[in-house]
Order: sequence, then C-alpha cells, then structure tokens
Amino acid sequence: MKENLFDIKDKVVVMTGACGVLGGTIVKYFASQGAKVVLLDLERASSIGEALVKEIAAEGGEAMFLATNVLDKQVLEENYHEVMARFGKVDVLLNAAGGNMASATVPPDKTIFDLDVDAVKRVTELNLFGTIIPTMVFARAMAESCRGSIINFASESALRPLTRVAGYGVAKAAVANWTKYLCAELAIKFGEGIRVNAIAPGFLLTNQNRALLTNEDGSLTDRSHTILAHTPFGRFLEPDELVGTLHYLASDASKAVTGTVCVVDGGFDAFSI
Repeated sequence: MKENLFDIKDKVVVMTGACGVLGGTIVKYFASQGAKVVLLDLERASSIGEALVKEIAAEGGEAMFLATNVLDKQVLEENYHEVMARFGKVDVLLNAAGGNMASATVPPDKTIFDLDVDAVKRVTELNLFGTIIPTMVFARAMAESCRGSIINFASESALRPLTRVAGYGVAKAAVANWTKYLCAELAIKFGEGIRVNAIAPGFLLTNQNRALLTNEDGSLTDRSHTILAHTPFGRFLEPDELVGTLHYLASDASKAVTGTVCVVDGGFDAFSI
C-alpha cells in the first residue's frame, strides 16, 4: 500500500486566534483527522475555547486551550512550555491571530489625510508582530527536530490593495513578505524539513466583517455587491472551504512547497473585468 502523504494523525497543531468563526472550524477539522490541537486565544475567549475542547473530546479527538497574548513573548513562552510538557513537540503552527479596527480604515466620507496613524500602528502590530512573535517561540521546537510546517494567515488585501482597509492591507502584505523571508531563513539554517507558507483567504462572512458586509436587516451592503461582482464564484466563501488547503500545507503532500501564498478566494484575485 502506498504511503498516505496527507496523513496528519498524531501531529501537534498549534493555532493562534483559534476561537473565532474560522478558528473553530479549522481546529475541529484537524482534530477530526487525528491531529492533537492546541487552541491559543485571548483570556476572554476561554469559555469558547473550553467548549471547543469538550466538543473535540466528545468526538474522540484531543485538544487543549491556553489563554495567550500573541504580542507578549513571556506569555507565549509559558504556553510553549505547557504544550511541550503535554505533547513534547510542535509539528504545525497556524498563525491566525489578527484583525482590523474601524479607525485604521478610510471610510467613503474621509480621505487619507484623516487616517489615524496610531490605529494603523496597532493593526500592523497585531497582524505582523502577532505572527512574528509566536513563530519565534513555537518554531524553536521545529528547529530542534528539523521538521515542521508554519502556515501564516495573509489576506486578499495582501495581494491587491482594497479600498478602505489601509492599515490591514499594509499589515497583511507584510505577513506575506515575512512568509517568504522566513522560509529561506529556516530552511538554510535548519534544513529542508521546516517549511513556511501562507494562505490568503478571499471574502467570508465572519464576526469581524459582518457589519461591513451586511446591513442590520441581513441584506448585503453596496461593498458586498461590489465584491461579489468581482468574484467569479459569485458568492462568499464558507469557513470549511479553507481546510483542504491548510491540510495540504500541514502534511507531507506539500513537503517541497515553501514560501508560497496559497490563494483561496473563488477567483477574486484572478478576475479583472
């Protein structure tokens, strides 16, 4: 029988930002495939995190939730030691923590001269350094074993500048650049067994962007109609449509793939007119 290159059973998967709409879908999927999952999120998400752990356990999976702060290296170091004490390794790191702020955008009634620079700095810090710092902590286990897969979360806005989201677009573009830099840095110094890639999701309806994409009555905003008019699929993506690409990048099926940004967007980035 041929080896199953997609087998991720017993891999230890650590995910930051694990308790949102996307995170919950992703960690449950990885657990269903036999991976041991570690959910990292803010203390205020602990009730959601513990509920996810119980749900995964009820399905026969193994998971743990740890409260964290992706901008605090000391807290992340404590998380790292807890993970290593329980599982002894880290095979996959999903850097999904991030977000946007309304004050880091340029709404239709404002101009670039009204942009809140401090808000842009905060959004950049969360998305970029919230990716860099967890990697500095958890990739240490990969460097010691000379094996692992890091998957960063970029965005459609990292590839094509989108109106309004000034700070978020800059931050996610930096994440894409960091991904390409880091893939070479780790491979050259620790071997070809460590890979770094990113996923660039298209448009999904999440708690973060729901107010931007839907009206109070649930109907689509003008911005949503513009997005869908430029999406060949003609619809928003569903969270579970990301897991196949993530599974591929986490598994040995992609063992020669590093430094890539995998676009999952229903054709948005490829479409012009």
